[in-house]
Amino acid sequence: MTAQHAFTLVNSRNGSLFFKVLSFEDYSHFDHLQRLNYYAIILITAGSGKLNADFAEYDIRANDVLFFAPYQPFMITGSCPIEGIILYFHSDFYCIHNHQKEVACNGILFNNIYESPVLGLDDRELERFLSNIDLIKEEMKAAELAQHESLISYLKIILINLTRIKVRQAAERKISFSNEKEPFILQHLKDAIEQHYKTKHSASEYAELLNIAPNSLAKITKTHLNKTLTYLISERIVIEAKRELYLTSKPVKEIAYELGFNDEYYFSRFFKTNADVSPQLFRENVGFAKGEA
Repeated sequence: MTAQHAFTLVNSRNGSLFFKVLSFEDYSHFDHLQRLNYYAIILITAGSGKLNADFAEYDIRANDVLFFAPYQPFMITGSCPIEGIILYFHSDFYCIHNHQKEVACNGILFNNIYESPVLGLDDRELERFLSNIDLIKEEMKAAELAQHESLISYLKIILINLTRIKVRQAAERKISFSNEKEPFILQHLKDAIEQHYKTKHSASEYAELLNIAPNSLAKITKTHLNKTLTYLISERIVIEAKRELYLTSKPVKEIAYELGFNDEYYFSRFFKTNADVSPQLFRENVGFAKGEA
């Protein structure tokens, strides 16, 4: 990777990645399973391939943007060349949890278990995205007064614009599905998971809540969300656990209890199985008590 293709800021306190923009021209960055300890926004500018993320597979092509939260697993493969741009940022650089009211991307672009992590842009939206990336690159060429604040401003603009696009596209899809029974059931499932994920951890409990056979609900979930119901429930619990680990200083035992686990060690195994990292290591690598700072 030549110098002009990568622009990096490093956290002066611990030497870890803070903020980075780079270009890529093949699959070498993503041809093995990624579990990064920072956020990633990936724009595909040329080519096509397959994205494997959260045990689901998606087709990707030029003008698609992909979104990944810390420790979210993904891999990109394909038979034809692929090019694009990656924007990485650590939670210590910009915390989407602490700035949810300003940007509102959490639960839409990131940590959205019900939607695809792929967002297609039209030509005008793509041009705007690339213009903001160029401004970021220009800002990163030299460390000047208030560089950090300037970069955060550009990042906010990108996140706000992409969030608006995703919300609009989701609304358009909802209208097109308005007469279909199965997506209607899925909305009830989403509401049920959001209401009960701290107390109900099994797929059968949600099937009972919705008065539908477990096999039927499993089939609907897999068909329309490309994920199993068990995975959706587990991922929703893990997302909340990550938020608590990052924002608070609560002991792991307390977080486990609040999420419906009476055994701290069982919760830690559950978390590591689903996040591929222990709760303690997640705190060390992503952040600790940021909401209390």
